[in-house]
Amino acid sequence: MAENKKKPAGMAKPPVPLHVVILAAGQGTRMQSNRSKVLHRIAGRPMLDHVIAAARGLQPQGFHIVIGRGGDEVRSWYAAAHPQSKDVAFAMQEQQLGTAHAVQQAMPGIADGARVLVLYGDVPLIETSTLEDLLAAAGDQGLGILVAEIDNPFGYGRILRRGGKVVGVVEERDASPAQRKIREINTGVIAAPARELRRWLSKVGNDNAKGEYYLTDVVRLAAKDGARIQTAHVDSAEQASGVNDRLQLARQERSYQRLQADKLMRQGVSLVDPDRFDLRGSLLCGQDVEIDVGVVIEGEVELGDHVYVGPYTLLRNAKVGADTRIESHCVVESAVIGRQCSIGPFARFRPSSRLADKVHIGNFVEIKNSVLGEGTKANHLAYLGDADIGSKTNVGAGVITCNYDGANKFRTTIGDEVFIGSDSQLIAPVTIGDRAYIAAGSTIAKDAPADQLTINRAREQRSVPWKRPVKK
Repeated sequence: MAENKKKPAGMAKPPVPLHVVILAAGQGTRMQSNRSKVLHRIAGRPMLDHVIAAARGLQPQGFHIVIGRGGDEVRSWYAAAHPQSKDVAFAMQEQQLGTAHAVQQAMPGIADGARVLVLYGDVPLIETSTLEDLLAAAGDQGLGILVAEIDNPFGYGRILRRGGKVVGVVEERDASPAQRKIREINTGVIAAPARELRRWLSKVGNDNAKGEYYLTDVVRLAAKDGARIQTAHVDSAEQASGVNDRLQLARQERSYQRLQADKLMRQGVSLVDPDRFDLRGSLLCGQDVEIDVGVVIEGEVELGDHVYVGPYTLLRNAKVGADTRIESHCVVESAVIGRQCSIGPFARFRPSSRLADKVHIGNFVEIKNSVLGEGTKANHLAYLGDADIGSKTNVGAGVITCNYDGANKFRTTIGDEVFIGSDSQLIAPVTIGDRAYIAAGSTIAKDAPADQLTINRAREQRSVPWKRPVKK
């Protein structure tokens, strides 16, 4: 006999699963580019990536990206950028027949009991909080429409109301002169129950000026059915603005950057000119950080208290300790810089470089895959690659660690309180002992002992038979 199990009183219903459909099939002919439109970048990332990130904050059960011609490029980008992701499916729109037709291509992968949120791959500034408001307004069974009020609504579909209730959306080309005066516009972003959306989509026609199947017709069909229709207003029109050409792309870039700058300034960061600042990743700052004009932040960057970053400096995946000053035109990539350091101007840090506290790196010094101890100085015109350098060492102008023999790389080890004279070459692998002095202009190919002056200056030039080294 089957057991009759009753649901305990007060047990909450399971949440309705959410599926996100992102329309990314547009050809983007006005971009004048061979690249898929949604892969053009805002803040160093494809527009589509921004949209996906905003939607991920809603914790959807699945994503359905509708692609068209050039869709293989979108697939390849996503596979490379998100190799661990398993919740994204791609739907192909073979013919560009309109937005309703595009959404239909994704619906076979969505169960009737789900909710559907429709987004656009070329609307990169949409925020998670805005989408949360829309879903809350729509509820599990209603149709939600994201709307905005703008002074110049030219080109946008207008929201039609009767007695305050939404009854439809009319596109610019099909609107009457009176309807074109309406300032409440449709952003195109909607949320709807999957079962009803599937039915409404099947009834959408193409009797309009463009002969396309408009997603906006769903609103009229829902109103005809007596469905619950609710709107959510977006705070700024930029959030819901699409990108159709490079001019709009540049405007969206500036809008995005200004939003990031405003957030940082509210957190206490001083930006000398927020209109000349670019954040293309994430930035974590301590107190009283000052960033001058033209600074570009990429990847994950952390700045300690009282850090100053000079004009036109690039920081990429870097960590900088408190009270450090980075002068103008420096490049710091995948490096860790300690406290109370002095960097630049025109210094370059390549990946895997690490500085202890109170290190001085001056103009036209390049450091790669090296560790410098506390208080060490390399104030000008030096290359330090694949080197381990102790504390309180002074590296003179023109010094080079010759770490590459044409096929293989080797390390240079320099001890504490060493003086490396100007224009010296250290041919790795080589070790310089503590408190050693290397005379200016020396070429050091053998280990130099501690506490001694080492000089090597050739008096003659000669050539010898030689065989090019082979990589091991």
